[in-house]
Amino acid sequence: MIPTFEILGHSSIKLIGSKTLYIDPFNIVGEPKDADYVFCTHPHYDHFSPEDIKKVSKERTLLIVPETAIEEAESVVNDDLIRLVEPGHHYQLGEIIVETTYAYNLEKSYHKKEKKWVGYLIYIDGLNCYIAGDTDNIPEIQDIKCDVAFLPIGGTFTMNVEEAAELANKITAETIIPVHYGSIVGKKEYGERFAELVTNKKVKLMI
Repeated sequence: MIPTFEILGHSSIKLIGSKTLYIDPFNIVGEPKDADYVFCTHPHYDHFSPEDIKKVSKERTLLIVPETAIEEAESVVNDDLIRLVEPGHHYQLGEIIVETTYAYNLEKSYHKKEKKWVGYLIYIDGLNCYIAGDTDNIPEIQDIKCDVAFLPIGGTFTMNVEEAAELANKITAETIIPVHYGSIVGKKEYGERFAELVTNKKVKLMI
């Protein structure tokens, strides 16, 4: 099975393969309750939404969160359904391999490095997906290798268009999908500008 993916808006991503994964579910329409795993990059409201986590979760859905988001996680699900992660580690979730990356701001204070919030490299059914989370173009992610990379481009809280394009041109990836723009922050036309700046890679606009 070749996994497919959807952008549900902002930074909300759904990966569908042998397992169904949501990353930072937000503003979910309906109550699909089909998630095997829910990954959250950090506990800000647009990335950790209890209401939306409940909408996508079924009886034994696992919730994966940074260690510093344990209190938020415990407010949503039982302890036995929580898996805690920190940046720079590998994890095995059944047949899914997960590597966590750093995600933080260099000069802004919205996402501090000491919070140990994360991005995810998720390997599922032969596809390696990188979800950067809310981050600037930081040293720790310059050598990312993946098939598909989801990069924030909205600015203010994350990389802006130019910074994200610089990272996209540097990492090893076949396809780049910009996220974190077009609603809460960043104009929708940022996607087209980003695509113009990225060279030698396929850019797929899904917002």
